[in-house]
Amino acid sequence: MTLTGKRMLFSKHVAMTVLFINSVPGYSCTLGDGMCKTGHKMDSFHYHGLAQDINLFYKGEYLTKTEDHQFVGDYWKSLDSMNGWGGDFKNKDGNHYSYGEGK
Repeated sequence: MTLTGKRMLFSKHVAMTVLFINSVPGYSCTLGDGMCKTGHKMDSFHYHGLAQDINLFYKGEYLTKTEDHQFVGDYWKSLDSMNGWGGDFKNKDGNHYSYGEGK
């Protein structure tokens, strides 16, 4: 698949995940870092347009723990075997969602 094709599929999955979060009573979200050029580890998937940070809220309270994202991470991974969730990384990053990372 081309990089553009991967980005299109990744974007669809991000949109589906945002809708999923907002369908769970009390939960909402904002988008954090997406495609960017600086501020992440070398060769970050953010730099390739294949990673998105999703900031999770419950009843307006910002949730910072990786465990808070578990249900979202599980949903994310169920969309495609190539989807990676930062909660599974050695250095946990619960609000990080990517396509192809670690695969």
